[in-house]
Amino acid sequence: MPAAARVEEIPTLVLESDDRAPRLARRFLAERFREWGVGDDYVGRLVVCELVTNSYLHGEGPIVVRVFRDEHDGLVVVEVEDAGEGLPLIPPENYAATSGRGLLLMAEIVQRWGVRPLNEGGKVTWAKLR
Repeated sequence: MPAAARVEEIPTLVLESDDRAPRLARRFLAERFREWGVGDDYVGRLVVCELVTNSYLHGEGPIVVRVFRDEHDGLVVVEVEDAGEGLPLIPPENYAATSGRGLLLMAEIVQRWGVRPLNEGGKVTWAKLR
């Protein structure tokens, strides 16, 4: 009888879409890093905060946060899901703007990031940390 494949459960946090969501997401990520014995969670906290803030401001419905290690390279992946249809984009530079630079900054400190639409509606925005 073949051995059953072991599927590891992905740590998941479901948040209400409100101004507490970024803080709770940062705490969730910090807890995962502590469990894994990773001492420096600074970039991870910045990334999850940016993605959750974008979902809170521009998405819809509850916000779902997942933090896991990529099974191929061991790097940490942060995923943030919401029911909104709008896709996050890095806007053209506007030196007079008072906001809108978060994704650009995030893109510079992660290995890769992207967005995938969900069949049931909404999207997952993800970032792979270095």
